[in-house]
Amino acid sequence: MRHLFPDDGCEAVAIALCGRRVDQERHRLLVRKIVLIPYDVCSLRQPDRVTWPTDLLPPLLDEACRLGLAVVKIHGHHSFSYFSDTDDESDTALFPSIYAWTENGPHASAILFGDGRMIGREVDESGKFRPLLSINVVGDDLVFWHSESQSSLVPEFGRRVAQTFGADTYDRLRKLRVAVIGCSGTGSPVIEQLARNCVGTLVLVDPDRIEEKNLNRILNATMIDAREQRFKVEVAARAVLEMGLGTVVETHPRSLFDQNTVLAVANCDVVFGCMDSVDGRHLLNKLATFYLLPYFDLGVKLEADGSGGVDQVCGTVHYLQPGGSSLLSRHVYTLEQVRSAGLLRTDPAAYRSQVDDGYLRGVQEERPAVIQLNTLIASLAVNEFLARLHPYRIDSNKEYAVHRLSLSHGIYEYESDGEPCSLLCRHVGRGDINPLLEWAELSFDGAIV
Repeated sequence: MRHLFPDDGCEAVAIALCGRRVDQERHRLLVRKIVLIPYDVCSLRQPDRVTWPTDLLPPLLDEACRLGLAVVKIHGHHSFSYFSDTDDESDTALFPSIYAWTENGPHASAILFGDGRMIGREVDESGKFRPLLSINVVGDDLVFWHSESQSSLVPEFGRRVAQTFGADTYDRLRKLRVAVIGCSGTGSPVIEQLARNCVGTLVLVDPDRIEEKNLNRILNATMIDAREQRFKVEVAARAVLEMGLGTVVETHPRSLFDQNTVLAVANCDVVFGCMDSVDGRHLLNKLATFYLLPYFDLGVKLEADGSGGVDQVCGTVHYLQPGGSSLLSRHVYTLEQVRSAGLLRTDPAAYRSQVDDGYLRGVQEERPAVIQLNTLIASLAVNEFLARLHPYRIDSNKEYAVHRLSLSHGIYEYESDGEPCSLLCRHVGRGDINPLLEWAELSFDGAIV
């Protein structure tokens, strides 16, 4: 914004290099690096026109070709709210030469307006245009611009949502693809609330089946489900579809430590992590960084003696944005705990041996949980999501990166984001690579599609 809207009121240009999530249904360009074209190298800068030297591009195109990145040209518009004839001529001349240098298409052109809105279009190798379906900005606020015009008709079941947050927010919710990882204690009420807020598509991930011990805390689960050992994702999907509110459900009865599951989550716009496992939370934080996803992490803790005595009842909601702090840098866990949890998952016998020999500290494998605490934390997380999609707080959203709640000690506190995570920051916007997420366990034999 500062570069594209300077004080002199003239146009300016920036180039973005983007990682990718390539899929048959959806191709996402993930901004990894932005290069600002200096004002003083431009031969012409006017309020409605800019001419800049393309000899600045070869080093960037070399980088794009080497790393498989896409190129997006971005410039600011002070007046026009559309691509002008001058823009058409410029893009038609520029992009065929970009394709001649690197075959890693598609590439795109975008316009930033003074109020922060953006529009964009793919430019193919012949210079033809196709609108980008959406542009997402993941920051303290969550911004989604869609090329499709807003629907003027809000169905009766969505009217209360539209009355509360406005028709624009209702329309954005309808177009969002949201992943929920873990469909048990906290995941179940998160799914319920997202569906009843009319989210367009839910992608549900959980490898486990319903058991009798789950029935006190998983919404819509029944004794029949437990006896027939139905997958938790199937029970959640059944409940959402029976609501009849139009939400599409995609189920993945597999662990997140699965290549296809990772790619399915990477195709989403928002992700909720409702897992207990340390290695799963670390993997999801890394996935959200690679694929530029806003990540809401939920955690609950109930310390009980098993005989009715309760020492602590608390929960947390973390909002994590790519390039910011992480669960690791916020000291939610350590890399040693990630290693321990990973060994427990992949080789339980070796894990037990290393714990017995004193090489590893044991991981708490199962903790008590109750529906009232889970639902409270789930509601806090969904409200945090809505507050960033439709900012309604008196203070800026940047102050609310972490929520901590203790019912046993009567405490509620929140805090802002910390320093960027040195371990994850280098992965921002990398997108599809092999092995996925630089995690050896997620290696592909062939191409990633």
